[in-house]
Amino acid sequence: MHSGPSTSGVGRVIAGRYLLLHRLGGGGMGHVWLAHDQRLACEVALKEIVFPDPAEGPHEREARVARARAEARHAAGLRDHPHVVTVHDVLEHEELPWIVMEYVAGAVDLRDLVEQRGPLAPAECARVGLAVLDALTAGHERGVLHRDVKPANILLAPDRTGAPYGRVLLADYGISVRPATGETRWTMASALVGTPGYLAPERATGGPPTPAADLFSLGCTLYFGVEGQGPFARPSHLAELTAVVAEEPRPATRAGALGPIVHALLAKDPAARASAAQTEAALARIVVPQAAAYSRTQTDLGSQPQWAAAPPPPPPPHRAPRRRVLHSALAGLLGLALAGGGVWYAVAGPDGGTGSTGSALPYGDQVGLTRELVAGDCVIATWPGAPFEGTPGLALDRSCTDLIPDGQVMAFVETASAREARERGAEMCEERTREVRERLADVRSFAVVPTDEGFEAAGRRTACLVLGAHAPVYGPLAGYREVGALFADVATVQRRDCLDVAREGQVRLASCAGRYHQQVLGFTRMGEDVTYDAGKERAEDTCARDVPPQDYGFDPSVYEAGGWVSEGSWKSGTHLVVCTVRKQNGGTMEGDEP
Repeated sequence: MHSGPSTSGVGRVIAGRYLLLHRLGGGGMGHVWLAHDQRLACEVALKEIVFPDPAEGPHEREARVARARAEARHAAGLRDHPHVVTVHDVLEHEELPWIVMEYVAGAVDLRDLVEQRGPLAPAECARVGLAVLDALTAGHERGVLHRDVKPANILLAPDRTGAPYGRVLLADYGISVRPATGETRWTMASALVGTPGYLAPERATGGPPTPAADLFSLGCTLYFGVEGQGPFARPSHLAELTAVVAEEPRPATRAGALGPIVHALLAKDPAARASAAQTEAALARIVVPQAAAYSRTQTDLGSQPQWAAAPPPPPPPHRAPRRRVLHSALAGLLGLALAGGGVWYAVAGPDGGTGSTGSALPYGDQVGLTRELVAGDCVIATWPGAPFEGTPGLALDRSCTDLIPDGQVMAFVETASAREARERGAEMCEERTREVRERLADVRSFAVVPTDEGFEAAGRRTACLVLGAHAPVYGPLAGYREVGALFADVATVQRRDCLDVAREGQVRLASCAGRYHQQVLGFTRMGEDVTYDAGKERAEDTCARDVPPQDYGFDPSVYEAGGWVSEGSWKSGTHLVVCTVRKQNGGTMEGDEP
């Protein structure tokens, strides 16, 4: 049995498969190695469990081993999340567990980045905060608390566009816990569960772990990002804990627009602390400040038709028709539905979406908009030919329902010039909208690029749209939907949505923190020859075959598959099926589900 810290482990082969190349770092539970997977011929990261104290008792050893297994289990449950380091496996070697993880090439943690390059700008720190918050929220919805959110556990890595810190990942679920499940909490007798200076005051005084405690730690982390030190930094851990409990944070001097939400996250009383929804809204306003000034009519989906009942309203006649037939080789492929933006690439027109060179409009005469797009704008796209070929004319659907929108503005990318926007806008929008597209089933990215003359009027930004790939989206997408809103079509449903289902067949978006009837697991498709009526009848059986709930950790003796279809996907030829999980006895589900 390996019982002490490694000094030279380079060259060791773990479990007959992983060749250790060099140390990447270490923490309280062990070392992290870069390793070569000799079976798959790729690089991975391995976390090695070590016992620094040879005299450590059997209970402490058991606790360390159990915590490693818990880390792998909890992180693996979030492996499809774009902002969580993926865990591939946990294996035994020399009677100790090793965790096999995604190797994030070129990554640097937030602590090291700030120490090397100085504090972040408030908007950049807000962008990082949004990604970490999204990861935390996904864990909280599964009942998993991180309990050690801090700069050293946030990795920044190059994204697919080459931006050096474009990808944000939350790492190290080593002390995470699911309090609602009653699982054993493996806490070292001599160790504090969390990091002094980032630990919520209620945790420092022995209170139970809650999502609010993770949000306090996020507030401390954001403070560090813009100020260069923690809000309760002191010479010793004991002094830091005392400050967390009894003292106010140091006044922020560099936080700017980030200051109010950081202050709200650092409230001593968990009940007075900013919620996840409030934090998300505040951070989004900093990342995309124009969104705060734009008054958008709230969507009322209650007037829309039910799923699998009345057909959705017909599209306005001025729009070019969608393609009606999906290639037969794609029918029924869950992988395509989930891949979304990974398969389809954003395109700008041959002129880069610039329109007439003499136009004073932000995006040119062809696009036709007289003002810049802002976050959340729903749009109607009129294509000059086939959809996604050339540059469309755009009109706004201010309610996101009146005209049955083709898509919505989801992000922006800022460039130094209109030329850079033409050259890189589509690629950058592809990356910025990737997370949203991966949660939806049938959408594409599209970049609306400003003209040379309209570059300043467009705020020096390219607008990143998410558009229905084969049909309109029938309503707002992603974070612009409201809890309680009635779904008009399956096009706006995304993975891990929680649903309330009324007796009359109406389906509404529910909060995953409370009680709900079903949860969306994924999507599949039916063949071109399947009629809509047949699709309704076969939906549940198809989902039980293609997206079985047991693959997601649901006990097959308690849960079963559900399936939903709408006429919109049949009219477009995609024959999309939303696959859910529900209780066999018809009861409600709660936040402690797998």
